Amino acid sequence: MKNGDVSHGRRRFLVGATAAVGGVGVVGAAVPFVASWNPSAKAEAAGAPVTVNIEKVEPGQQITVAWRGKPVWIIRRTEEMLSNIEQLNDKVRDPQSVEPQQPEYASDVYRSVKPEFAVLVGLCTHLGCVPSYRPDVAPADLGEEWLGGLFCPCHGSRYDMAGRVYLSQPAPLNLEVPPYRYDDEMVITLGLDPEAA
Repeated sequence: MKNGDVSHGRRRFLVGATAAVGGVGVVGAAVPFVASWNPSAKAEAAGAPVTVNIEKVEPGQQITVAWRGKPVWIIRRTEEMLSNIEQLNDKVRDPQSVEPQQPEYASDVYRSVKPEFAVLVGLCTHLGCVPSYRPDVAPADLGEEWLGGLFCPCHGSRYDMAGRVYLSQPAPLNLEVPPYRYDDEMVITLGLDPEAA
C-alpha cells in the first residue's frame, strides 16, 4: 500500500466508532435533561399532586400518604362505621360541614366523594398534633359512648370517622379534607379536584 492509498475499511471503522460515541454522548446529555422535567421532591412536598392506589386497603383499615408535607389518611370505612357517623350528628360541633374545612364536593355528612373512603389531613385542628386512629367501639379508655373515630392524645380532642370534631373539645374545627379526585374506581389523586367540581 502506498502513502496516498486510502484504507476504506479503516475509514468505515473510524466513522462508525465516532458516530457510536456521539450517540452515547447525546443520550447521556438527554437523560438528565428529560429527568429535569419531573417535579423535584421539594416541589412534590410543596403541593404537587400525589396518586394513590387504594385497591389493597381493607375495610376498616387506614393508610397514611404524605402530601404537602402533611400526613393524609385514607380510611376504608365499613357499613358499621358509616352507620355510626349518622348516629353522631347531635354530638359533633359541625355535623353538616358548614365550616370550610373541606371542598364543596365533600361537604355532606360523610365528608367524602364516596362514603366508603374517608380522605383526611391527619393533623388535629387544635395545635397540629397527630391523632390516633381508634376504630374500636367502646374501649375502656374512651368510654361506652365511643363509636370509633380519631383521638388526639395531646389534649384529648375526639373526632368521628368522618373527621367531625365532637362538642366541647379543644379542637375548634373538623379535620381538613384535602382536594382529591378519583382517576378510576381505586386510584385517588390528592391535590386535584374532580373535573366536574
